[in-house]
Amino acid sequence: MSGQGETVIVFGASSGMGEAVATLALRHGARTVAVGRDRQKLDALRARHGGMETASVDASKRAEVDAFFRERGAFDHLVIALSGGKGAGLFRDLPLDDVRSGFEGKFFPQLSVAQAALPTLKEGGSITFVSAASARSIGAGTAGLAAINAAIESVIPILALELAPIRVNGISPGVIDTPWWDALPAGVKAGFFERARANLPVRRVGTPEEVAELVWFLAHAGFVTGSVYEIDGGHRLTASRG
Repeated sequence: MSGQGETVIVFGASSGMGEAVATLALRHGARTVAVGRDRQKLDALRARHGGMETASVDASKRAEVDAFFRERGAFDHLVIALSGGKGAGLFRDLPLDDVRSGFEGKFFPQLSVAQAALPTLKEGGSITFVSAASARSIGAGTAGLAAINAAIESVIPILALELAPIRVNGISPGVIDTPWWDALPAGVKAGFFERARANLPVRRVGTPEEVAELVWFLAHAGFVTGSVYEIDGGHRLTASRG
C-alpha cells in the first residue's frame, strides 16, 4: 500500500494518533500535510520528519479551514483525528457545558473539516474519522464522551452513501498511550493503565503507531466504506466475562 503519488492530509496531527498517522503516511512515500493548532508542536514535528508539510489551522473556525483547502488543491486521503478534552464525569455532577464544549471541540470540527474538504478531495479518495471506544462501551463517568463519539460514528455510514465514490470510514480506539491522558494526575493515569493491562485480553494498552496502521489500511481498502473499526485490545469482549 504505497503512498507514492498521493497526498494525505491529517487534521489533529501535532501529537498522538494524528502524528503517528502523518509519520506513517510520509514513510510510505505520500506527500503528507500535518495540520494542527499548535505551531510550536508542528515545527518540532517537521524538524523530526524532514519532508513533512505542516499547517497551523484552528479547525473550530470554518473560514480558516476553507482557506486551507482552497490553498492545497486536489488531494487523495483525509484523516480527522481532532479531539476535545471535555465531557468526562459522573452524570449526576457532570457540567453539561463541558459536554457542549466536548461537542464543540471534537464533533463539530470533524464534520466541518470533512465538509470543507469535499471540493478538493478526489473521487475514489477517502475520509477516515477518529472517534473513541466510549461510543459503545458502558462505563461510569463516560456518558458525555459516549454522546460525542457516538454522534461521530452515527454519521459515517450516511456519509458513505451520500459522498460515494469517496469512501468514508472510522476507527474507534480504546486505551491508547497518547498525550490525551496527560491531563490526568500522573497517579490516576498510571492506575488506569495498570487496570487496562490487567483486564484487556491483550494485556497491554495500545500505541499510536498501531492506530496509524489501521488508518492507513482503511485509506487504501478500496472495497471498504461506511464502517467503523474498533481497535481496543479486546475491551468490548470483557463485558461477556462471567
